[in-house]
Amino acid sequence: MATDTLKSTTGAGGATSGLRRLLLDNGALTALIVLVIALSALSGDFLTTANLLNVGVQAAVTAVLAFGVTFVIVSAGIDLSVGSVAALSATVLAWSATSHGVPVFLAVVLSVATGIAAGLVNGFLIAYGKLPPFIATLAMLSVARGLSLVISDGSPIPFPGSVSHLGDTLGGWLPVPVLVMVVMGLIAAFVLGRTYIGRSMYAIGGNEEAARLSGLRVKKQKLAIYAFSGLFAAVAGVVLAARLSSAQPQAADGYELDAIAAVVIGGASLAGGTGKASGTLIGALILAVLRNGLNLLNVSAFWQQVVIGVVIALAVLLDTLRRKAGATPVAAGTGGDKGKQAGTYALAAVVTVALVGATSFLHNGSSATTSPKMGLSLSTLNNPFFVQIRAGAQAEAKKLGVDLTVTDAQNDASQQANQLQNFTSSSLGAIIVNPVDSDAASNSVKAADQAKIPVIAVDRGVNKASVDALVASDNVAGGELAGRTIAEKLGGKGKIVILQGQAGTSAARERAEGFAKGLKAYPGIQVLAQQPADFDRTKGLDVMSNLLQAHPDVQGVIAANDEMALGAVKALGSKAGRSVQVVGFDGTPDGLTAVKNGTLYASVAQQPSQLGKIAVDNALRAVQGKKVAATVKVPVKVVTKENVAGFSG
Repeated sequence: MATDTLKSTTGAGGATSGLRRLLLDNGALTALIVLVIALSALSGDFLTTANLLNVGVQAAVTAVLAFGVTFVIVSAGIDLSVGSVAALSATVLAWSATSHGVPVFLAVVLSVATGIAAGLVNGFLIAYGKLPPFIATLAMLSVARGLSLVISDGSPIPFPGSVSHLGDTLGGWLPVPVLVMVVMGLIAAFVLGRTYIGRSMYAIGGNEEAARLSGLRVKKQKLAIYAFSGLFAAVAGVVLAARLSSAQPQAADGYELDAIAAVVIGGASLAGGTGKASGTLIGALILAVLRNGLNLLNVSAFWQQVVIGVVIALAVLLDTLRRKAGATPVAAGTGGDKGKQAGTYALAAVVTVALVGATSFLHNGSSATTSPKMGLSLSTLNNPFFVQIRAGAQAEAKKLGVDLTVTDAQNDASQQANQLQNFTSSSLGAIIVNPVDSDAASNSVKAADQAKIPVIAVDRGVNKASVDALVASDNVAGGELAGRTIAEKLGGKGKIVILQGQAGTSAARERAEGFAKGLKAYPGIQVLAQQPADFDRTKGLDVMSNLLQAHPDVQGVIAANDEMALGAVKALGSKAGRSVQVVGFDGTPDGLTAVKNGTLYASVAQQPSQLGKIAVDNALRAVQGKKVAATVKVPVKVVTKENVAGFSG
């Protein structure tokens, strides 16, 4: 009777149990399928060849980083340094090949060696120094980023042309980054599933003490594991720099979190012992599909972060449920029915194609909108100046009946490249770009040019690419005004410091040039120091606080924007507006309020809302085939306490 009951129960629940186990064991794949189907239904621009290739390109760097992190997480470690190591490796390649004439092949070898060396240092600190992986790799994160800034002097370095082809396409359609991602994924799968060190990773992650007692040389294995992570980080850095045509010292900032998220979403456990390269690839694709789809649906970048955070939390929750249910993903190279696994992937592909094909009918025959569609990619929305550009652009777009999509690059040149590629694949009427970096935006703008999409640059120019118009204030003239204003306020004699903008941007270079021109006529003005504060108020506060320690006798400050000027005012305290005069740049609402209160002596006002308005006007003219001026200068003026009341901004 007991036997009969057991058989009956098993038979009745077999199908349900099998489906439940299939979903648990392939949660990431299921999530990817659902995402693809949902986005295909919601956006007619998602399911195009060009956009799907964009998704692959956008996933490539994260995936390559994540393959290296997979080795570490499988062995129950963590590596927070991969983003910084990627930036350092790319910087070493560009610096050695471009600035010092090292043959490109040797420069590439040196770049890869840099990544491996960083990984070995991590492994040594963890295995022999007994530092927790979190602490050791956190230290390397800071060291590698600092070395990247030191080597590059804080400025982007042009990438060698022969290596930049890694960011191109083969045959005009197949992106090289996607091929690199596939190759590195196959290498990762081979290492995990077919090598001694791969099996050692699973053993160490499952039970490090048992692995040691069974004869594994755990310390040496950890050195190799972190060296692999550094190697993959170096490759990712080179691919990223090739896409941006320059080595950015601040590139891949925060990418370590995306890499870890991709590994976890792909089914690896942070407790160690499980994980596959295929799962990691799926995790990276999920992140890329999410960002791409949310961009196409015009979801705020701020909400995108919320959505991605929820996805990561759900992935960890799924991992917990899976382990409680006794479902354990088959580790590569540790057995399991590989035919069944291949069948699962094949079935998933068939189901996805069928359902996506069905949803595509939702977009067939739909009437095209008569409103011109445009995209605006801003470098950041954490700065009031750019918020005003957005406000001006949106107001003008509404007035003209233009459908305007606004994205926030969050000061990440790579993220902006992704956004511009999404705009291009969506076949928008025009693209307006405020570059994070003038060099890094060039490849994306060239792609838009090839697609016959007009591009308007706003506030900052784009180097090595053709734009239909540049709408900007005359930064050089504004800088001259700022220099003359501070010099005249000090009576032609005094000691000042200059807070510079973000290195590599045209606005920072042009304003610095203007400052120098304006001060040239006043030999009695002594510039004590010039330091970058990246257009950021907090950095302006910190840099000014530091400069005051070395130069307590400073009498004036010129800042390349109001945000840095306001940070300097905070650092100066009661000195601001009394013994120390501060001149800003932009004419933002907070800046004008400080001018009114007397803590900020003056601001060179750009009228940012006018920049946004004029950019949309010119973009619409380009869409309509009308002639636009190559350069449109928005007048600047010095605003002081005497005239601030009559200035509208």
